Amino acid sequence: MRHLLDFRFIEAVMRAGSIRKAADDMNITASALNRRIQRFEEEFGSQIFERLPRGVRLNPAGELIMQHYRSQQSDLRRVQSQVADLAGERRGHVSIACSQALSPYFLPAQIADYRRSHPGVTFSVNIRDRAAAEADLSSFRSDLALVLEPIHLVDFEVLMAVPQVVHVVMRVDHPLASQSEVRLRNCLDHPHILPTSAYAVRHMIEAALSGTSRRVNPVIESDSFDFMRHYVENENVLAFQIPIGLRLPRESGLVSRPIATRDLPPGSLILGQMRGRTLPIASAKFANAMIAALQRFAD
Repeated sequence: MRHLLDFRFIEAVMRAGSIRKAADDMNITASALNRRIQRFEEEFGSQIFERLPRGVRLNPAGELIMQHYRSQQSDLRRVQSQVADLAGERRGHVSIACSQALSPYFLPAQIADYRRSHPGVTFSVNIRDRAAAEADLSSFRSDLALVLEPIHLVDFEVLMAVPQVVHVVMRVDHPLASQSEVRLRNCLDHPHILPTSAYAVRHMIEAALSGTSRRVNPVIESDSFDFMRHYVENENVLAFQIPIGLRLPRESGLVSRPIATRDLPPGSLILGQMRGRTLPIASAKFANAMIAALQRFAD
C-alpha cells in the first residue's frame, strides 16, 4: 500500500511533466517529491524518469511501472467492490471510454438509471476515438469501451454489438431533405462537413468510396460531432452521424435521413472490455445493464 502512494506521486509527475509543477499541484515541496521518487528508483533498481532540460518524462521502465500501477488499481477496485457486496452494499467505480455519439443522450441516461439503483457507484466517462478507446482498455484506464468500429480487436472482448446506419444531418430546406433515404453519391454533390480521419464515420465513408472515382471534399473537418451538428444550423451543408447520437428537436430546423446501405454498409457499435480481464463487480453489472439497453435500442 505504501508503494501505491509512490505510484500516485509518479503519475502526478508524469502528467505534469515536471517535478516542481507536480509538487505545486500536490501541495508538497519539490525537494520532498524528488527525494520520494529517488528513493523509489533506488528500491526498484532502475531510473524511471528521463531528466530533460525543461522537465522529466517516463522512460520505458517508467512506462512499465505505470502499466503495473493501473493494473493494481483495477484489481484493488475489484476487491473493494467484492468486499462492499459482502456487506450488502453496491459500491465501486466504473470507467468507460466511449465514442462522442454516446455522450449526449444514450450514456447519460444509462448511467443515471444505474445510479438510481446503486447510488454508491461512481463513474468516469472518457470521450475517445476508436483507437484511443482500445488503448484505454489495454492500459486499464477504462474498464469498458463503447465505440463505433474498433480498429484492432486483438485484446478487445466483444460483449455486445449493434448495427448503426450512418445518417445525414441537414436543414429541413435542403434539397435532399424530402427523400426518405439518400444516396452517398448525392451527398457528395453538396457541400458537406466531416469528422477527422481518426473517427469511424469518416473511415466508413472513405472505405465505401474506395475503388470508385468519387472522393470526399469536406468544406470543414472537425473532431467534434457537436460542433458539426450545430454548424449545419448556420450553413446549408450536410453532416454525418449515427442514430444513437441523434436527437433533433423540431425547433432546431434539422432532420436526418439514412444513407442507403447499398452505398454505405452499417457500422458496428461495440461494447467491449479487455480480453481475459475480470471486471470489478460494479463494472460487470453496469456492462450487463448496457447490454440490455443496447438490445432494446437495436429492437
